Amino acid sequence: MVTVLSLGGSIVAPENPDTEFLVEFVSLIRNWLAEDNSRKLILVVGGGGPARAYQKAFRAVVPGGTDEEADWIGIMATRLNAQLLRALFADICPSEVVYDPTKVELFTGRVMVAAGWKPGFSTDNDAVLLAERFDATTVINLSNIAKVYTDDPRTNPEAKPIDSISWADFRSIVGDDWVPGKNVPFDPVASLHAQKSGLRVICAAGRDIKNLRKILDGEDFIGTVIS
Repeated sequence: MVTVLSLGGSIVAPENPDTEFLVEFVSLIRNWLAEDNSRKLILVVGGGGPARAYQKAFRAVVPGGTDEEADWIGIMATRLNAQLLRALFADICPSEVVYDPTKVELFTGRVMVAAGWKPGFSTDNDAVLLAERFDATTVINLSNIAKVYTDDPRTNPEAKPIDSISWADFRSIVGDDWVPGKNVPFDPVASLHAQKSGLRVICAAGRDIKNLRKILDGEDFIGTVIS
């Protein structure tokens, strides 16, 4: 049984690596895997604070710089975060960090770690591709929001949290176009791909370790289901 977890880079490294969170997260995952030898976990991680900082520097120095260059900068940040996660699970993650999700053939060990692939979308899309490859029906998407809202709650006080939503309605909120560093609950390109594949995505707060355990165990949880 393969579970795919798309871990927002801002959870792993809001500015610098969050060691307090990582200690709790690694402990949870190891304990959960140890309870059932059939369980396997794919971790796909974003770029977080370092990606945004370097992309901001690029835009400041080269105002007319291309989105492709900005994407590559963000991709390199995801690879640094992924290398850290792989090292934390080194004894049960024998494979190197996955960069191209379309070329993965075998899943050895208990954990697989993946990072950004190429410009045009975020690591959410890589998570969708890996879910398809290994027959997972759900992608757990962890970020710094507990639920999807009808609008951005930081700018619209009337925005309401959503427990469940269709892909069509969700995509009307996030749009269809990807912009490097775009802050949305789930990447628009990945959303279209997930809709076509019939995947379910759970969006939840990444730092709520107890809630993540409930999601992994199939119990009632706080979050938004997109399907």
